[in-house]
Amino acid sequence: MGPYETLRVEMNARGICHLILDRPEKKNALSAQMMDELTVFSHAAEADEAIRVVVLSGGAGVFCAGGDLSWMMAQIKADRATRIREAKRLAFMLKALNEMPVPLIARIEGVALGGGIGMASISDVAIAADDTRFGFTETRLGIIPATIGPYVIARIGEGKARQVFMSARLFDGREAQRIGLATRAVPAGDLDSAVAAEVEPYLGLPRAAVGRAKRLARALGPVIDDAVIEATIEQLADAWESDEAQEGIAAFLQKRKPRWVG
Repeated sequence: MGPYETLRVEMNARGICHLILDRPEKKNALSAQMMDELTVFSHAAEADEAIRVVVLSGGAGVFCAGGDLSWMMAQIKADRATRIREAKRLAFMLKALNEMPVPLIARIEGVALGGGIGMASISDVAIAADDTRFGFTETRLGIIPATIGPYVIARIGEGKARQVFMSARLFDGREAQRIGLATRAVPAGDLDSAVAAEVEPYLGLPRAAVGRAKRLARALGPVIDDAVIEATIEQLADAWESDEAQEGIAAFLQKRKPRWVG
């Protein structure tokens, strides 16, 4: 499977596929290339009968710090059509992983911000170190967590989402477990054993039946189709064009506080 430049894929004889985000110098932030490679991986995993379960993690002790800064900078300078195209790149990558008919177990540590929370939300089970820092930080820039929104709401529901979705505050793995974003939060030293316990049942089950059951659960849950994705992206494009986004992004680039602080 592969080769990939931003991912490491390690497969063992038991059918456990370790999918590792591999941009440690960037805290495994999501670049355009990484998004494309994750989409390619999701389709390859669906077709690979040897894979019984996928374990998603980040290299060098960090899960995912959200969107890559250079990718974000390009969006700042782009026109509406380009921003919509790039938002679709992220949204349809998440959709491909969400619909992959193979169990996806997330191993989360370090940080999970923005798109990193999106990755946690499309996992079937998310095991987090209790000191992981989570956050929906988009509103700090005057924009919104739009592309990840459908997956977050499907995961934790509107009420729980509203506790963390708009405030941009950071919260730990214990709170992530309380609101349902993380399935379990454990001490960092127990992370591997907790992930192994979630993986083990799938190694004794028929792959096709597991995939059908996952598809059924997804079909019975909130609808996340192309129309929903397009609507969230239009709202993101509107947010990008707001005065608040212009001020928030300018403050970020100039390393100053935006005018609404204080």
